[in-house]
Amino acid sequence: MPRKKYTAEFKAKTVLSILQGDKEFNVICSENGLNPNMVRKWKQDFLQHAHRAFSADSENKAAQRKEEDLKKKNDQMLKTIGQLTLERDFLQGCFRQAGAPLPDIPEYDPKG
Repeated sequence: MPRKKYTAEFKAKTVLSILQGDKEFNVICSENGLNPNMVRKWKQDFLQHAHRAFSADSENKAAQRKEEDLKKKNDQMLKTIGQLTLERDFLQGCFRQAGAPLPDIPEYDPKG
C-alpha cells in the first residue's frame, strides 16, 4: 500500500490548528486519520522554518530585480544586433555600388 502524500497546505492547516489549541492534539490526528508521530514532525518542521514566511518577500524582490536586469541586458543586446545588422547592410550596399566583391563573413556559431 503506497504512502499517502499530503499537500503543504494541508500540513500547515493541521499544524496551525494544533498551535491554536482549539482541539487536543490526539483529537486532530484521529479526526484526520493521521499518525501522531508524523504530525509531530510536521509541527517541528513548521516551527523550525517559520522564519521563511517573512524572508520570502526579500527573495522574491531579489529574483524580480535579477529578472529585470536580464530583460534590460536582453533589450540592449537586441538593440546592438539591430544596429550591427543595419551597419552590415549599409556596408554591403557600399561594396555593391563600388563593384567590389563582398567580403566573406562567416556565420556566427554560438557553440564555438
